Amino acid sequence: MVRTALEVVLLLAGSVWLGGLVTIAVVARVAGRTLGPVERVAFFRALGRAYGVVGGGALVLALVTAAVLAGTRPWNGLLTACAVVAAALVGTTAVGVRQAMRMTRLRERALAGPPGSDGGHSRPDDGAVRRGATRAAALRGLIAVLSLALAVLGVLATSGR
Repeated sequence: MVRTALEVVLLLAGSVWLGGLVTIAVVARVAGRTLGPVERVAFFRALGRAYGVVGGGALVLALVTAAVLAGTRPWNGLLTACAVVAAALVGTTAVGVRQAMRMTRLRERALAGPPGSDGGHSRPDDGAVRRGATRAAALRGLIAVLSLALAVLGVLATSGR
């Protein structure tokens, strides 16, 4: 009964995490087409803060639940692979969060006005914003690949009970 409850929690938490990744990709496309630059920056700042709690909490809950369930099985190569991919996912997600915060500040400075209007600091150029956006997309892609890989490895590791 406890194992089943943990498996349900893992399924739900993993669904929130993976569903959130897909949702953010869809929202980003729609927001890019419908919101002006200032509104888009404000929107994604608010979305990032709200989703950080929900998505981050779901990821932590999924990883803790998976670790508890893994502790009931003999350790093998698939569980090792799960642990390695999970660690890479956590690290990449942390880098992605920091990079998103930097991008928000960079975009805010870019929108603030002409160079020098912020007390002598120069405004970032559009190239810096584009390079940052490219890095952000690569990080989101890597987070998605690691998340999917972990889901597949988890299923393989637990199949055949």
